[in-house]
Amino acid sequence: MTRRQLRLGGFFSVPGNHLAGWRHPDAVPTYDMDFQAYAHITQVAEAAKFDTIFFQDTVGVAGSRALARGERTRAKLSRTVKLEPTATLAALAMVTSRIGLVATATTTYNEPYNIARRFASIDHISGGRAGWNLVTSQIEDESENFGFDEHLAHADRYERAAEFYEVVTGLWDSWEDDGLLRDKKSGVYMDREKVHFLDHVGKHFKVKGPLNITRSPQGWPVVAQAGSSEAGRELAARTADVVFTAQTKIDEAKAFYADIKQRARRYGREPDDIKIMPGLTPVLGHTMSEAREAYEYLQSLMPDDVALQSLSHISGGLDLSKYPLDGPLPELPPSNAAKARQALVVRTARENNMTLRQIARHTAAGTGHRVLVGTPEYMADEMAAWLEEEAADGFNVVCNHYPKPFEDFCRLVVPELQRRGLFRTDYDGTTLREHLGLRVPENRYTREARLARMKEAS
Repeated sequence: MTRRQLRLGGFFSVPGNHLAGWRHPDAVPTYDMDFQAYAHITQVAEAAKFDTIFFQDTVGVAGSRALARGERTRAKLSRTVKLEPTATLAALAMVTSRIGLVATATTTYNEPYNIARRFASIDHISGGRAGWNLVTSQIEDESENFGFDEHLAHADRYERAAEFYEVVTGLWDSWEDDGLLRDKKSGVYMDREKVHFLDHVGKHFKVKGPLNITRSPQGWPVVAQAGSSEAGRELAARTADVVFTAQTKIDEAKAFYADIKQRARRYGREPDDIKIMPGLTPVLGHTMSEAREAYEYLQSLMPDDVALQSLSHISGGLDLSKYPLDGPLPELPPSNAAKARQALVVRTARENNMTLRQIARHTAAGTGHRVLVGTPEYMADEMAAWLEEEAADGFNVVCNHYPKPFEDFCRLVVPELQRRGLFRTDYDGTTLREHLGLRVPENRYTREARLARMKEAS
């Protein structure tokens, strides 16, 4: 039996995932708006044979409502500006040749036709390396940029997302593979029988189609999903090729992994049709003590009031600044932003008897993702254990600042994984689906015609 290998993604939360990472002496804080910097770290990831890179996105400035009220602590937060990710992916396709290119686009504040066209275009431009991270938007500050006074309710966002997915994938199937003829001699440009109108009419969308772009090299771009609430898990099991998640303990990660794979069967899917990739934030050192010193130094750069802001989007609207930092995390009202992330933070605080200050600093260090502090060998041990215990199929590597921590991970940890046979030494294919071991979805109209012929023949 062939030994399972890890999948690796580079989750580029520029200029750094740690809220004070941009202040580190090795950090380059201009990475948030510098395309050449984006290109550099993507090329570093490709040289290390990563499956993909991934850009998270929001369509607004997190904390903008607080800034509008005159609260100045928000101004200390990093990650408020960034390049629009789908435009960035198209540009990155021109300076890379093999690595997958994934970006977030919200189903709450977009329209399906635009998203279908945009990601299909990137898939054509890149030769089959595009992926769409389907999200419903966590950040409530986005709503007022799109004509809403309040963020749509959690359940409504997921209902809209499910229909959004159906429209997008239906549009991606508008053209069968041989539908565009361009026959100069006959003057026939297309095979009308192989171009299809979607004619979708639903609760949230009415879309005629067809898409004005042919089926892409992967059939459909890879679909990723990042929700871990009950609604998020169900949507992932139904739609996702890849699930990006935040799991910090192996037992919880195993339960999440098994749950998603089991749910997938209810939708006629095989467990291996979905790859589970938790976030992992490395803090490397040549020795364990050196790594711990590096982590403590990073933490020392973060004021408590900034750390507290890491809890704002899951606070349920509660003003945590009014509570004593050395007291317990107060009871939080239900969140309309990130239900699963709120539950994770509350559980972590309660199980570890953490003060408000401690849980704020803990959360700010990794934004809910597992922070792994140690040597390259220790990190390889931990990643191998999660793979072998079926707690993960791979990891999204998200760094505290850029570029050095990511360069160090590729230079030190990846060779250790390769030495153990846990990660590829070269790409076998050219598309993101080939890298991840995912099948190409059959065009629904081609499938219907094939099944009809089989029925006639029988």
